[in-house]
Amino acid sequence: MEIILKQDVHNLGFKDDVVTVKNGYGRNYLIPQGFAILATPSAKKVLAENLKQKAFKEQHIIDEAKKTAKALLALAVKIVAKVGTGDKLFGSINNGDVAQELAKAGHDIDKKFISIAGNTIKRTGKYNAAIRLHREVIVDFPFEVVAEVAKVEAKPAEKAEAPKAEAVVEEAAAQN
Repeated sequence: MEIILKQDVHNLGFKDDVVTVKNGYGRNYLIPQGFAILATPSAKKVLAENLKQKAFKEQHIIDEAKKTAKALLALAVKIVAKVGTGDKLFGSINNGDVAQELAKAGHDIDKKFISIAGNTIKRTGKYNAAIRLHREVIVDFPFEVVAEVAKVEAKPAEKAEAPKAEAVVEEAAAQN
């Protein structure tokens, strides 16, 4: 069964693609959910006309995606995580964590467009994530997972010295 996708469907295609699927999948899921329409000859003609009109707009969007890709490649992102023995992380790093770090850097990218090989990272080191900015623009984004530096317990030592200084001042006041 040939259908025209009305929106991006993961592992099937992008919006306005004409794809062939099994009858049950198209009839029972894609069409009722509003993800697709039947690819009749008249629907294909309408699609062709719409694609001609969108070609110019699409080129502008691709150019913007390429600019964003260059900006992303210029970033050096380090994700700080708590580390146990060796280089094993407490928990894991996933595409949501990468999306948060990119948002801090000023690039708001939805986590569903970021894919990490293996889906999760459980050790420190350098990794790559594939970021899909457009159907034609995919960036191989390098980032690093680093260990959180343990904070030195300097403040409790300072607090311990402060009462001693106050005690000396109180003793001096008592002697006067």
